[in-house]
Amino acid sequence: MRAPASEAELLGRARAIAGGTLAELADSLGLPLPGDPRRAKGWAGQLVETALGAPSAGEPGPDFPGLGIELKTIPVTPAGRPRESTWVCIAPMEDLTGLHWERSLVRAKLARVLWVPTVDGTDGGFQSRRIGAPLLWSPSPEEEAVIRADWEEFIEDIALGRIHTITGRRGTALQLRPKAANARERNWTTDEDGGRTLANPRGFYLRASFTAALLARHFGALRPAAGGPPGTGGETVGARVSATGRDTPG
Repeated sequence: MRAPASEAELLGRARAIAGGTLAELADSLGLPLPGDPRRAKGWAGQLVETALGAPSAGEPGPDFPGLGIELKTIPVTPAGRPRESTWVCIAPMEDLTGLHWERSLVRAKLARVLWVPTVDGTDGGFQSRRIGAPLLWSPSPEEEAVIRADWEEFIEDIALGRIHTITGRRGTALQLRPKAANARERNWTTDEDGGRTLANPRGFYLRASFTAALLARHFGALRPAAGGPPGTGGETVGARVSATGRDTPG
């Protein structure tokens, strides 16, 4: 499928798949289901990327570079609460001189985001997760200020050789956590004496509390009404927005 040519086309494609399950979407695309859910991390996101026509991964940046839009699938409970923090991007660990927020990858990734919730199915299986109503979002000045403050604090600590002091408890909107295929993976970074040392790669994540507040502001109380879980067309994610119809606030 070709890449969408406009925000409206991308949003239309996202609305078209809302209401179905991940298994149904995979079947419609002729793609196999993962055999082991424990090894299926990222599968839902890749599936939705394929359905929406995201270009093949290339240079770092948004998933839809022509539109400047990042795609984020976000697993939520039937009550609409995110199940986990949201991956943003890998954190730089060297050559931080001259790096500013305005040119950061975090800002580029979060400047315009298409959120696609996947809602827990009745059987608890990840393949029965139902695709919810999409939300096209850009951070408000207040939201960006909070994300920026976290990012600048983390980058300063990395530059000063204090990466080992950063834990998952730090940050209001962003977290900085280890991100590696295995614990033995190491990248070069700066130590507190200004020399070079090896440390686990780190990645930026949006806290679940931040994305929960974001969804609540745009979709309302996130309480399912009779007919289905949030974002699936039979409820009031956002009080007025169904999975298949009216304009999603952006």
